[in-house]
Amino acid sequence: MLVEFGHFALVLALAVAILQGVVPFVGAARGRAGWMALAAPAATALFLLVAFAFAALVHAFVASDFSLAVVVDNSHTAKPLIYKLSGVWGNHEGSMLLWVLILSLFGAAAAWFGGRLPAALRARVLAVQAWIAATFLAFILLTSNPFARLAFPPMDGRDLNPLLQDPGLALHPPFLYLGYVGLSMAFSFAVAALIEGRVDAAWGRWVRPWTLAAWMFLTVGIALGSWWAYYELGWGGFWFWDPVENASLMPWLFATALLHSAIVVEKREALKAWTILLAIMAFGFSLLGTFIVRSGLLTSVHAFASDPARGIFILAILAVFIGGALTLFAARAGAMQARGVFAPVSREAALVANNLLLAVACLVVFVGTLWPLAAELFFGRKLTVGPPFFDLAFTPFMVAVAAILPPGALLAWKRGDLSRAMAPLAGVLALSLAAGALVWAVGTGRSALGPVGVTLGLWVILGAAADLGQRTGREGLRRRLARLRRLPRADWGRAVAHAGFGVSLLAIAAVTAWSDEDIRVAREGESFAFAGHDITLVAVRRVEGPNYVSAMAEMEVARHGRHVVTLYPERRNYPAAGMPTTEAGIDYGLLRDIYLVLGDPQEGGGWAVRSHVKPLASWLWAGCLMMAAGGLLNLTDRRFRIAAGARRGAAAPLPAA
Repeated sequence: MLVEFGHFALVLALAVAILQGVVPFVGAARGRAGWMALAAPAATALFLLVAFAFAALVHAFVASDFSLAVVVDNSHTAKPLIYKLSGVWGNHEGSMLLWVLILSLFGAAAAWFGGRLPAALRARVLAVQAWIAATFLAFILLTSNPFARLAFPPMDGRDLNPLLQDPGLALHPPFLYLGYVGLSMAFSFAVAALIEGRVDAAWGRWVRPWTLAAWMFLTVGIALGSWWAYYELGWGGFWFWDPVENASLMPWLFATALLHSAIVVEKREALKAWTILLAIMAFGFSLLGTFIVRSGLLTSVHAFASDPARGIFILAILAVFIGGALTLFAARAGAMQARGVFAPVSREAALVANNLLLAVACLVVFVGTLWPLAAELFFGRKLTVGPPFFDLAFTPFMVAVAAILPPGALLAWKRGDLSRAMAPLAGVLALSLAAGALVWAVGTGRSALGPVGVTLGLWVILGAAADLGQRTGREGLRRRLARLRRLPRADWGRAVAHAGFGVSLLAIAAVTAWSDEDIRVAREGESFAFAGHDITLVAVRRVEGPNYVSAMAEMEVARHGRHVVTLYPERRNYPAAGMPTTEAGIDYGLLRDIYLVLGDPQEGGGWAVRSHVKPLASWLWAGCLMMAAGGLLNLTDRRFRIAAGARRGAAAPLPAA
């Protein structure tokens, strides 16, 4: 019965979403306060209805209700509880319900905390948000119903994809969706601003917290996915330029550009049209990622579904919302005159350069991801665009972003002096270049990426520290430290996020340039030397898990005769799913990771063993967490919590579209 109530709640949610999309929108156009006031309670009701439906689906998975097709396909009675829960969103139907749940949560949050917004703007934002929810609710009910019943329920399920039975994958999709769907708020604000005909400093301040929250969640989601690929897939890498990986990176790049562009709107009331366009494109690429994952057009280990009908439906949603928003932008962009002007050397100009580099980098990833499909459709050729292309085409843009970031943060608004901005960075530049030269001198000569990455990473990290130091004045150390503690959280957040970017650059360069790898056949009791370590395959034994059987190796690692660690890599097989997985044995360290993988048994005896030493690998995810922590510090700044700012000298609004 609970399942039927959950299904009925989705139908009611669709009706509420349509009501929320129509009545407040008409009320804002006609100036009817009562109609506009309906937006907030409707957004709350929409969230509660979708939350109830989601809770009903969670109960079905936990209780192993095999009368539901989605539970049969993605669960099993022997599966641990955590994977029964993650099985709710480890499939197409459940993940789409989670998508709409988060969408309705953001809409409800805008209703709860948007009391300082002008009534008409809030009504339009919530109306746009409701129409997005309505289309996806219709998509779920018409093509992807998670509550579809089976006439003859089986005794047990087919189990969840074994690759998804991992704690990292239990957390990765929710964070990723919080980022994807969170960008819908920036889109709704952009469309509402285009309809209203007003983009000013207050609008820039209102849109930034929502974009910042989405960017923060998306950063954590991408980092969790990268970490999962690192330790679960057994290949030793952290990023493969897979189409679905790229689908998460593209909106992140646009969201990063949007964050910086919104600063210019807030501070200088410039780049208005560009900021609106970035908000549209950021959410557009989120929808594009949803299409890539579910259409079956591109092959990926991350893909949820391969149903062309569902893909066409999502493509139609993408065309309607993004096409409609771009059409509205084309009609109204000329009316959004920039009030602030700036010199070619200024902080605004540095932020424009940052925006252009990030946007072009995103387009490079977009072309590389979809080019194989375009080549097959239009030229009849099967092509593969792999990591070499992306590494060569994408890296220069990130190098340029890192190079301009420290001086750009120190340039003055409106008209800056590059020599004055570089003065506090002279020591930073010298130290960064010296470190790069030292690495080059003592390096193996295999790659120039290591020295360049060290130089850029330290340049960004120390530049962030210099940025904070410049804000404390030129008095004594005690007073400067006291001022440092009193700096706004937004200043600290910016410095921490920029430093996290530098740490990630440093780690990527180190892992790419200086990793060691060895592949061999080892017998039980046999030792071999690798990268200054002695590794012994002590034994391989059979282990039974709750829903799998495993060949688990015991491998001892020693260095200079002293024991370092014992690792237990596995080869698991899940009988219900009929699929093997690899569980790497990893010794995480501050300066290096030791990474061991057990392969298949060999005909002549022994086991295939892959060994890696990954320098600074853990710094990669530490840098991502630092970036997210910087976003959180920014989000807790009082100015962004209030998100109200003076509407200093705002121009009179244009006639509503």
